Amino acid sequence: GVYADLAALAAGTAVPDVMFFSGLGEPGEDVPAAVRSVTGRVLAVVQEWLAGERFAASKLVVVTRGAVSVAGEDVTDLAGAAVWGLIRAAQEENPGRFVLVDLDGQGLSADAVLAAVAEGEPELAVREGEIRVPRLVRVVPGPEAGPVWSAEGTVLVTGGTGGLGALVARHLVVEHGVRRLVLTSRRGPDAPGAAGLCEELAGLGARVRVVACDVADREALAGLLAGVSGLSGIVHTAGVLDDGVIGSMTPERMDAVLRPKVDAAWHLHELTRDLDLDAFVLFSSVAGVLGAPGQANYGTANAFLDALAVHRRARGLVATSLAWGLWTGTGMGGELDEADVARMARSGLAGLSSGEGLALFDTGLAGGEPVLLPMRLDSAGLRAQGESLPPLFRELVRAPVRRAAAAGGSSLGGPTLEQLVAGLPETERDRVLLTLVRTHVAAVLGHGGPESIGPDKGFLELGLDSLAALELRNRLSAVAGWRLPATLIFDHPTPRAVVDYLRSELDGEQTALSLDMELAKLESAMAAATPDEAEFARIAARLRVLTSKWTEIHRPVEEADSERELKSATASELFDMLDNELEASGQ
Repeated sequence: GVYADLAALAAGTAVPDVMFFSGLGEPGEDVPAAVRSVTGRVLAVVQEWLAGERFAASKLVVVTRGAVSVAGEDVTDLAGAAVWGLIRAAQEENPGRFVLVDLDGQGLSADAVLAAVAEGEPELAVREGEIRVPRLVRVVPGPEAGPVWSAEGTVLVTGGTGGLGALVARHLVVEHGVRRLVLTSRRGPDAPGAAGLCEELAGLGARVRVVACDVADREALAGLLAGVSGLSGIVHTAGVLDDGVIGSMTPERMDAVLRPKVDAAWHLHELTRDLDLDAFVLFSSVAGVLGAPGQANYGTANAFLDALAVHRRARGLVATSLAWGLWTGTGMGGELDEADVARMARSGLAGLSSGEGLALFDTGLAGGEPVLLPMRLDSAGLRAQGESLPPLFRELVRAPVRRAAAAGGSSLGGPTLEQLVAGLPETERDRVLLTLVRTHVAAVLGHGGPESIGPDKGFLELGLDSLAALELRNRLSAVAGWRLPATLIFDHPTPRAVVDYLRSELDGEQTALSLDMELAKLESAMAAATPDEAEFARIAARLRVLTSKWTEIHRPVEEADSERELKSATASELFDMLDNELEASGQ
């Protein structure tokens, strides 16, 4: 069925396993306004989806058109591209709840899309009826191109008095012979360290102007550019953070992070697109590509920057977006606390030194690609994630990502919750569960082991913030094999209280779990069997009889007409509904 919004799904209506959200609207001429409008609408739907218990077992597939580039094509919907950054953060915070699909208007392979969704692919692009999935690949630096930077021109560095901006300014002077720089920031000459930076660069032979300018203000930026002689390059490093889980995001918090990224970059693009620039460099973040828990607004903004670089290249303009990993001690990395750094390390991201980052800056500009991810990866940390390894990394890290699941284990690579406690007496079961919970709490907090986690000590007292709470919930969900509530540590605020909750859930699930385990044994036996033709036919007939009996015994007495129609619809019919909705919305 097609619903105007989530509220249109009546409380008593069964929610399908997979639901599609589309109709983001046509790209508008005022791109920053379109980004706010579209991402604001999607954010509201995501928050409602996560808050509604009736949606907990379903996936929401967010559909865009022309929002991602496949094989070098243009990005025609920049607002839709920003949505991808938003949903990637939602995916990181809520594994298995969201899927991204981008269409090209050339028709759908319905069965292939549903099969890919069932396989756990979080991102898909449909091109000419075929499914494409993204993978990161290593870029091998080729022979270095000639100098990008003109010694005679002027380079504008936004956020130029900040950590990364100052590093880049110094690097351009020392390594690339740039002699004229304009550095902007909100406070300009009054920014901390600005005077010392000017003096240092002047001593190296550069002429430097430090200007107070809100580059997100189009008129202010236009006035600044009018006063710049011989503009030859732009490096846009400006940005701010306002982190929080996606349920806490508001339009105001989104806007605070979007303005210095989205508005400023778009105004820079429009006001300089008629100039013959040597370089137009956008400092983006892996948060826009990989998703980062607690950074829905930041991921949204940076996904837009990446798309803008592709958009400019398609129009014959220079552009490079560098989606940086973690810089150690500077830039946004300098604002992270120990827990944040440890969380990133567990995801396989290691820090870059300033020297390494600047070397990658040069390599990225010489590489020729519109979007690159300069970052340091910890291969061991990535492999340790097992089946939880994001599919994007599967070309870079050859991890046995499905071995644990095939063996009936958890996605973290160890035994499932029911396997851990199977056959144990009650007291021993509680001890095992308590050790499990304390071990995961210690891992989330970066402690050495469970000994430091008191079983009756409050999680908030232990130092778990909202992001740590989500990570703990996701880790325990992976072991349990079912989705635990986002409010887990608030409803059950100590390790022992969580154990009590898990025990009660296990007791309530024993019948279903035992059936699942028996079915898993049957599935393994069937996979290992080598029946002849007669035995194959006999077993197949018995399975059909069992399926028929199960359906007769457990089928609901009555179904609503809409539910019956949905269940009887074929995959192609479901996608016909989606096509009709997209056409009606102008997508």
